[in-house]
Amino acid sequence: MLKLIVGKKGSGKTKMLIDKINEATKTSKGNVVCVEKGSVMTYTISHKIRLVDIEHYDVAGYDALYGFLTGILAGNYDITHLFVDATLRIGGRDLNALADMLLKLQKVVVERGDTEVMFTISCDKDELPESLREMVL
Repeated sequence: MLKLIVGKKGSGKTKMLIDKINEATKTSKGNVVCVEKGSVMTYTISHKIRLVDIEHYDVAGYDALYGFLTGILAGNYDITHLFVDATLRIGGRDLNALADMLLKLQKVVVERGDTEVMFTISCDKDELPESLREMVL
């Protein structure tokens, strides 16, 4: 399952994501991974979470982000939840390229069948391509 938390800057997306992360920690029977840009959540999420600062890996653009995320998923079949914060800051503001990447990633997630993936995206729901709107929480 792939879900999106959408809203303008300052609308509480990261707070909502942190709540979802901490909730997943309580229920997960596997590993919970959070990818962020910078180290914003270091002290606000459980120490049980595998927190990845994507800035350490020189990932830019949606093709690179797709490869990075699928690499994480391929490397550990015990991942039950994968969270990504600041998606547009990582991949860029091209919402059509974002949609292409998310739809491609959704196929991987559906095939795995056991992983929940959630992204924060800084824009209004109306700005998203139609193909992504059903994924919005």
